[in-house]
Amino acid sequence: MSGSDTLTLRAPLAGWSTPLDEAPDEVFATRMLGEGVAIDPTAGTLYAPCDAEVLVLPASRHAVTLRTPQRCELLLHVGLDTVALAGEGFEAHVRQGARVRCGDALLSFDLDFLARRAKSVLTPIIVTADSGFRIVRQSLNREVAVGEFLMELAPAAVAPAAQPARSARAVSETASARVRVAFEHGIHARPAALLAASLRALAADVRIGAHGREANARSTVALMALGVRRGDEIEIRATGPDAAAALSTLQAALAAATSVARAADSDYAAAGAAAAGGTAPPRGTLPTGLAAGAAGAVASGDTLAGVVASAGLTLGTALQLQRPEIAVSEAGAGMSEENAALDRARATVRARLERRAGPSGERAPEEAARGIAAAHLELLDDPELLAGARAAIARGKSAAFAWRAAVRASAAMLEALPDARLRERADDLLDLESQVLLALAGSGAGSVPQLPAQTIVIAREILPSQLMTLGAARVAGICMAAGGPTSHAAILASAMGIPALVALGPGVLSVRDGTALLLDARRGVLHIDPPEADLAAARTQIAAHAAQRSALEAAAQRECRTADGTRIEVLANIGSLAEARAALRNGAEGCGLLRTEFLFLDRQLPPTETEQSEAYQSLAAVFGERPLTIRTLDAGGDKPIAYLPLPHEDNPALGLRGVRTSLAYPQLLRTQLRAVLAVRSRHCRLLLPMITDVDEIHAVRALLEEVRVELGRADPISVGVMIETPASALLADRIAAVADFLSIGTNDLTQYTLAMDRTHPRLAARLDALHPAVLRLIARAAEAARAHGRHAAVCGGLASEPLAAPLLIGLGVQELSAVPAVIPELKARIGGVSLARCRELAQQALQAESAAAVRALAAQEKSAPGARP
Repeated sequence: MSGSDTLTLRAPLAGWSTPLDEAPDEVFATRMLGEGVAIDPTAGTLYAPCDAEVLVLPASRHAVTLRTPQRCELLLHVGLDTVALAGEGFEAHVRQGARVRCGDALLSFDLDFLARRAKSVLTPIIVTADSGFRIVRQSLNREVAVGEFLMELAPAAVAPAAQPARSARAVSETASARVRVAFEHGIHARPAALLAASLRALAADVRIGAHGREANARSTVALMALGVRRGDEIEIRATGPDAAAALSTLQAALAAATSVARAADSDYAAAGAAAAGGTAPPRGTLPTGLAAGAAGAVASGDTLAGVVASAGLTLGTALQLQRPEIAVSEAGAGMSEENAALDRARATVRARLERRAGPSGERAPEEAARGIAAAHLELLDDPELLAGARAAIARGKSAAFAWRAAVRASAAMLEALPDARLRERADDLLDLESQVLLALAGSGAGSVPQLPAQTIVIAREILPSQLMTLGAARVAGICMAAGGPTSHAAILASAMGIPALVALGPGVLSVRDGTALLLDARRGVLHIDPPEADLAAARTQIAAHAAQRSALEAAAQRECRTADGTRIEVLANIGSLAEARAALRNGAEGCGLLRTEFLFLDRQLPPTETEQSEAYQSLAAVFGERPLTIRTLDAGGDKPIAYLPLPHEDNPALGLRGVRTSLAYPQLLRTQLRAVLAVRSRHCRLLLPMITDVDEIHAVRALLEEVRVELGRADPISVGVMIETPASALLADRIAAVADFLSIGTNDLTQYTLAMDRTHPRLAARLDALHPAVLRLIARAAEAARAHGRHAAVCGGLASEPLAAPLLIGLGVQELSAVPAVIPELKARIGGVSLARCRELAQQALQAESAAAVRALAAQEKSAPGARP
């Protein structure tokens, strides 16, 4: 630093410094990505030009994106068209996320090799266009040594210049493709953020077109504003030296966003269920009172109808919660001062969000808050928002006025979209608006109201940041006049276990503080000052439910056995440390399926052996003497990862996925096997996904044996196989002969058996794992396991249905691995039925003609006299 506001960059390469105009590429020469300097290198090591964090290091290792402590982003791009070398000739000396000091080696490259294979070795050093910094002076047209002065930067005093129009002459590379969007809810916040983030290290101008409009693919807000829904076709256009890589990266990110969106829907299952079924009851089914959305004051005995956002029943007293009113002056004190003030406020908010988005805690609320904070972080750095705010500052507006104007313009675009889920993302922008304005005003996160016990909070719409501040200790329920069941506030309420209704209408805003309320977020109604008899009845129901849940949780801590004493193990499916701890609290007897994809997805480089072994060891420590079943990476298909050059799949479900992907990239598998074998636990076992024949098992076992010898580990590890294709079920007798246990994945087994894509919206209702055809394959696999003295487990979605448990046990399954929350009820259901009765039910189910008939049979058994829940 040469002053309080300036940043000095040292030469990261030895060579000849030249203007960007000399770069034989239009994107760099016309400053599409930002201003900077190019260096023609004379040596093959790239060093850090200042203290910074390694923001992005792609698998190709041809470029590094750095972020300085002042939040300035720098792109160091070694040569031109070098991304096509796929990492050949490059060696990285740092990892993504590492903090480096000025002069630290970042990567090395074979200069002679690049000179022969690349378009040019000229290396642009770019100050990215949306960083908010400008070049004050630079060292040009001279030879520079590593560490010599290269550039001096200062905060931009004016809005960043618009990107220059493309030259009429042909640019270095263009690429385009049309893609149909397959993920569940269109391009909403999480997928948009992933798409924008995936392009950070690539030198290309990338645009996405849909519905007659175009958006900057680096802008989360602009992407959401396109209003792209599932099934829409979009056009991707990329221009620049990394255009082809940008196109393939974006296509992979679109596919990855699909799996992330599905994972998010799974994580927030309660919110998703509410969204699916949370419609207000018909007007005629309500007691006399106000219909949902009615205006005017409410009176004692009135009832309002709303939409369920988080199910539950609760009592409490009303408290109207107002959003903070933040005074904003329009006139600014000067461009330099206002830009600096905006950057300081954003830095304050960023630090708070980064703490929330850090390593996950032990509870679901923390997981939900982490995801929401991560989405807000992407919006905070959105180039379109920043450009709009800085443009207003350049016109003489204050930082607060400019930020609010930019945010509300973007929010208005989202609110005008027809898709409800995308409209709800406007709340995230308004939440971010408040957080930055409070920071500009020096008010921190705002004042926290002192709530009396059993408060039911009422508001037009509650911001996620408000709910995180309030906490769950004294909030008994939430009522919103507006909002939707899939908003981030609704998701957070569900994760916190707080009953919540949305879309109650303006009438709820007239309820006076202190009014007694009965919130029935099962039926979707709010009772205003109900009669004492209704309150007493509700207290009885709440107490009974709490007692039943407490009894189930207490009973779940015991071994699971059928009514006649047959031992059935009930384990958990998990994907994080938080889920592991939740599983034990709910009575899990171990982990039947660890989804290791959480370590591999949403990153630019694969996890190292150390990263993996530390994660697995932490989970082993949580489970102690209980089994930990680690599934090898299940990538490909609908779970692509950015650093694997997986081919385009016309039918991903039938392509390179599961163990096929691992065997296609044996070094990736070897690293994972080494990490698993390094775990210090006698109860760790391995599970192989998507097996279709015995040869695949032999191939993995051979590699496993090599690794075991390398590590000097004496004892072998148990190896199980997932039965999730008809081929593996039909060959289960052969597979059981070479596997140590079988675990049946009913989700994929069902879609392959019934020839129905499990993501198809019109077929979802018919995709039922209780179909007799699926049950016959489960029975075949279980019988094969028994014949070879192996145990058979079910780890797919069917294991999480208490209704199905007696049928699975009757088919010969000895272990169920379920989502943690359902384990107490699952154990209670198993404890209420004998093994003999389970076998009778299973035989009847195998003879049924449809899944509906099987469900009717199971439901009848569950409701039979003497049956437990």
